[in-house]
Amino acid sequence: MRNIWTIAKREYDHYFISPIAYVVAFLILLTTGGIFVYSLSYYTQSAFQSFGGAPDITPITGSFGFLLVLTIPAITMRLIADEARMGTLELLLTAPVRDFELIAGKWLGGFLFILSILAITLIYPIILNGIVFGSVTILHPLVTPGIDRQLMFSAYLGVILAAAAFLALGVGISAIFTNQIAAFFVTLIAFVILWWLFGFPSSVLQPGTTGQMLFQYLDMKTHFYNAFGTGSIAISDFLYFLSLTAIGLFIGTTAVEVRRWR
Repeated sequence: MRNIWTIAKREYDHYFISPIAYVVAFLILLTTGGIFVYSLSYYTQSAFQSFGGAPDITPITGSFGFLLVLTIPAITMRLIADEARMGTLELLLTAPVRDFELIAGKWLGGFLFILSILAITLIYPIILNGIVFGSVTILHPLVTPGIDRQLMFSAYLGVILAAAAFLALGVGISAIFTNQIAAFFVTLIAFVILWWLFGFPSSVLQPGTTGQMLFQYLDMKTHFYNAFGTGSIAISDFLYFLSLTAIGLFIGTTAVEVRRWR
């Protein structure tokens, strides 16, 4: 566990000197911030016009999840592929570090970075709900009686699980290649398949058939938006993201083990 944490801390610190990481963080925060302002303006106008309804946090988490598809390949492409290209992977393989510890440490470093960006977006539900300690109001809420906290928890949990799965798959694919660009495009294609292409057959096949149910289960959007994005979570939704995370870590560990024995 110490080796995993040491590698993770090294990778996490590296993100704060990487221009790509800053671009990713800026893109995510700029987009979610713009969506928050737009959503707040829309619901405010709706309230004045008596349309009803109250703002929630799902537009933020939904856009965050979508942006993970486009940005995580840029974060993970260098994790193992660049080590192999520069020859530093061989040094890591001669160190007293297990293959799984190397992959898990790289994954954990990226995961902590994404969690850091996600933590910044908590300012949005805080603004909506306000800050109240007992009878003391520090920040007045914009929404009364407040946003649905169960839905907020579910939506953020969905982002966390999706980020964990995407990062694990990205690290696993990066371990296969020695070229960052190749790792980036293969990872992006894999994410597009999971996020978009699996959903197409499930929408055209006859409902209730084995094929339709299989593609529907493989479609990540179904689990992300229709389950976590609505507050309705089943065990199968948890298992879906945890399985993808385990598959990604397994692919990465196996790829590093193959390199070790070459």
